[in-house]
Amino acid sequence: MPSIELLGRGPRLCPKYRRRVLGGPIVERLKQVIGEVIEEKGAWLVELEVMPDQVHLLVEVDPQFGIHRLVKAIKGRSSRVLCQEYPALESRLPTLWTNSYFVATVGGAPTDVVKMYVEDQKNR
Repeated sequence: MPSIELLGRGPRLCPKYRRRVLGGPIVERLKQVIGEVIEEKGAWLVELEVMPDQVHLLVEVDPQFGIHRLVKAIKGRSSRVLCQEYPALESRLPTLWTNSYFVATVGGAPTDVVKMYVEDQKNR
């Protein structure tokens, strides 16, 4: 029987030019879209924190699927949906997200410690 290894990953996404555009009702809609994508792709959302200029995620994803595919799906769907529902975003930015993202594996760190780190990012 093959084993499936789940890795905790912490992607960080930033809006284009690090503009502080993620606020108000956009935050709740973004969280909803991200949750939908993660569920559809068979990953597990552990923690999510949205700040005006970045998004921190802690997800568990099957390495066979790949974190890059998950991030691509999240960025693509959220950009399309948010720009359609909030036209002011499209007028301020050519695209919602930068082309890049940062991912760090959690490794052996306790999940509680990583969750606290993600939650604490909003206070920095």
